[in-house]
Amino acid sequence: MKVNFAEYIWIDGINPTGALRSKTRAVVLSENPRITDFPTWSFDGSSTNQATGADSDCILQPINFFSDPISDTNNTNNYLVLCEVLNSDGSPHISNKRAVLRDILEKGGKDFEAWLGFEQEYTMFKKNIPLGWPEHGFPAPQGPYYCGVGSEQIFGRELANKHRDICINSGIVYYGMNAEVMPGQWEYQIGYRDFTKEDVSAINVSDHLWVARWLLHRLSEEYNIHISHDNKPIKGDWNGAGMHTNFSTKDMRNKDIGRKAIEEAIANLKIRHVDHIKYYGDRLEERLTGQHETSSLNEFSYGIANRGCSIRIPRIVEQKGYGYLEDRRPGANADPYLISALLISAVSGIEFKAL
Repeated sequence: MKVNFAEYIWIDGINPTGALRSKTRAVVLSENPRITDFPTWSFDGSSTNQATGADSDCILQPINFFSDPISDTNNTNNYLVLCEVLNSDGSPHISNKRAVLRDILEKGGKDFEAWLGFEQEYTMFKKNIPLGWPEHGFPAPQGPYYCGVGSEQIFGRELANKHRDICINSGIVYYGMNAEVMPGQWEYQIGYRDFTKEDVSAINVSDHLWVARWLLHRLSEEYNIHISHDNKPIKGDWNGAGMHTNFSTKDMRNKDIGRKAIEEAIANLKIRHVDHIKYYGDRLEERLTGQHETSSLNEFSYGIANRGCSIRIPRIVEQKGYGYLEDRRPGANADPYLISALLISAVSGIEFKAL
């Protein structure tokens, strides 16, 4: 009998931003397991803000799984198992935002065949200081750091590269990475890669982003580096951190009607701006100031190749007349399930209902 290890991963009930939790169990699996081969499990919800001590058991329902290159030793074929959190009666827990997206897809949202691409920014910290910053004062102003190279411009590449490799080896739809505008800040992209036969549906890509986040936090333990998803990790004249979201539907990708579908999507997003912004990340007002490549929190705008707008239409999309749009409003700590649900709700007219 060959024993495997499965790391069960879930999102806790901490407000306003859920954090990742995980625990390990031994399992015996076939050579090519399916998600149904991983048993349901439970955890102490009173320790994760998801239950009381008097009724503490919450259910972990496996919904997606990945190879685990970090802990695979001696050819044990270990796995990362992403789970939804359920109440004891099998209903979605109030913290289960995946269920919100799943509900919209089941009510007809899947017919729009939405594709998502998330640009996840984050900041590396060491001893409460962004990586590469002096212990007192500030580094040179922003300018040379974005996509830069060299010991005075780039800090943390070893961890960023390790994360890249681990994501690829796990089977995550990892697109790319780059150093960002503020020193110590990085970005990676999860989603559509123009590879054949890949599942880039909204729910699958959202799953992949959550697991990519978990992997980054897990790797940070080995480098003794803290990963921050704060929207404005350093106050003042420094860029914040976002999770720009590239979004398209089958109509937007249609060369005959794409332009019209994109325009209709933008009109619907404008109507819903105030409602959507409430779910686009904690302390988003610190980032969406109208400066540092952001739009204003209080105004909806769109433009071609304009990174100071709420919605950017890429230049190549404008030239072709079809493709996708980029929603630049979501913050780095936004929940990809909610962002996906809100975007699909806007184009489909299906009501968005938070649990």
